[in-house]
Amino acid sequence: MANLVKSFLSREELKAVAEAITETERHTSGEIRVAIRQKRAKRERGSSVEQLTRLEFARLGMIKTEERTGVLLFILVEAREFFILADEHINERVAPKTWDGIAKMMAEKFANAEYRDGLLAAVRSVGEHLASHFPVRSDDKNELPNDVALS
Repeated sequence: MANLVKSFLSREELKAVAEAITETERHTSGEIRVAIRQKRAKRERGSSVEQLTRLEFARLGMIKTEERTGVLLFILVEAREFFILADEHINERVAPKTWDGIAKMMAEKFANAEYRDGLLAAVRSVGEHLASHFPVRSDDKNELPNDVALS
């Protein structure tokens, strides 16, 4: 784990986020991922955090979910930036302002160095919105890992 990422969340806190994802996904057919990256690569210096999030979304296989119901919370630690990206099927039903509200809450928590609490609240809030539009089905399967992706 990279040094900046270690200062952002401990192993125990990363585990708590993964457990929150697992618990939250019990109520929705949607998929939630959290990805934390230390910094931009040299070749990415001109890329926005949104562009990097879209690349990470694809790299994590989130574009391959059966119903296109994935949400990625991507954090770029060194730049102190993050972005929430929902897949196309979710965006058909959930207003983009929804993600803005969650991002605002995360930003407030992060400004107070409450990284774990900010992520846990964001995961739960994303899950509530997903559950209201995409409730869990009897044949639901977990299509993506629930661990926090680190790079």
